[in-house]
Amino acid sequence: MMIAPDLLYRVFHVANVTFLLYFLIANLFYTFLMVISLYVVSMQTKSAARREFEGLSSSPVTPPIAIIVPAYNEEQVIVQTVLSLLDADYPAKEIIVVDDGSTDETLERLASRFSLVRMDLIYREHVPTSLPVAMYRSAECPELTVIASEHRGKPHALNTGINIARSPYFCTVDADSVLERDALLRLMAGVVASPENTVVSGGVIRIANGCTIKNGHISAIDLPKTWVERCQTVEYIRTFMFGRAGWSALGATFVAAGAFCLFHRESVMLAGGFSSDTVTEDIDMVASLRRTLTEKGWKHRIAFTSDPVCWTEAPGSLKMLARQRRRWQLGLMQTISKHRGMLLNPRYGSLGLVGLPFHFAIEGIGSVVEAIGTFMVPIAFALGLLPMPMFLLFLLLAVGYGTLLSLASVLLEEITLRRYPKLKHVLVLMIFAVIENLGYRQLVALFRAQGVLRYLLGQKKWEKVEHTGVRGELAQEA
Repeated sequence: MMIAPDLLYRVFHVANVTFLLYFLIANLFYTFLMVISLYVVSMQTKSAARREFEGLSSSPVTPPIAIIVPAYNEEQVIVQTVLSLLDADYPAKEIIVVDDGSTDETLERLASRFSLVRMDLIYREHVPTSLPVAMYRSAECPELTVIASEHRGKPHALNTGINIARSPYFCTVDADSVLERDALLRLMAGVVASPENTVVSGGVIRIANGCTIKNGHISAIDLPKTWVERCQTVEYIRTFMFGRAGWSALGATFVAAGAFCLFHRESVMLAGGFSSDTVTEDIDMVASLRRTLTEKGWKHRIAFTSDPVCWTEAPGSLKMLARQRRRWQLGLMQTISKHRGMLLNPRYGSLGLVGLPFHFAIEGIGSVVEAIGTFMVPIAFALGLLPMPMFLLFLLLAVGYGTLLSLASVLLEEITLRRYPKLKHVLVLMIFAVIENLGYRQLVALFRAQGVLRYLLGQKKWEKVEHTGVRGELAQEA
């Protein structure tokens, strides 16, 4: 059955206008976030330069921290992560690795490297999860505890860590991540200085691919070799420099990276601990804390700090990248659905009125609009159904402005954090700030759209990203 030319024109016309409106609205809001973030990051940088972290390190009243590392089949990276945490500059810390029923040698490598001794430890089930299979302490490092549990997923592993922890705050760290030595101090500094009860404080995540790790430290900073990893490097810089800082300033933080995030333990227990209702337990926890504490009428603060840095391994292939982004998008939609009572609800302040609606419309449904538009707009132009001025406007909004944001992010990162030591690194990142918007961003939009489709189909599968280890990872295990 042939489709009438008039009908085809109307369909494409409506679709093209929808795509253009989406990119226009999204870019206007991204500009708003960018302006706010420029101010916030510059102020935080000046404040960090004046702050005496040594005083916090030696102060007897600095709150203790439990560092919880959930691990499942992480034999390639777990030792370096623990070495990094053991050497972290912090006066009172307990490190808790929860082996979530790994089928590889994760537990064996920990036992061999850190001389683990099995013993009975006090375990109180403050949040519901399964009982540990075995508990270990390191004979060499008394602050290190390793818990072996049944394989029930990351939320249960985190809850196990919460139950065994004794500190008022805990920091979640992914098993493929390495902290800069003063990252915990910098993360806690804002919590201590704030007059409000800070229940969540997130830091900056950087891509470790291409770097060299020795004894739990980034001994040499370099850029990844593949275009997929380099595009992710630019994407992470943009996300944390512009996205997280802006949302924090608005008091509308909805997304916190569980790879490196500080939580107030008692508040998390009050919210019921981490839930397996979604495949992104970190986003769900932020929403749960907001809802629980707001309903109790307790003042609280969810913060982002731009100077504490955690280096993490990013997917090295399109296959692993697709798994990661589909899961993130599926979890985003699950979390919004679970907490939909907060959507456009003034009781929850800027999160309910701005943060949640934006993430639902632009980051959630918008990913589908962006993915479809990537294919339909060029087709419409090729068929003569889209005038040249509208096509150029689409390219400006969809590609040109995204490139501008990426370039600005790289420059802001260089001005403030300066984590990349060579001018060559900055120049390469600026080149990939352009390349990222010419194929990579469109692929990511497609992966995210697949995540939304999986949500609509009722799928709940957790897609695991396989870690191969950063350069030098295995060199210093002995």
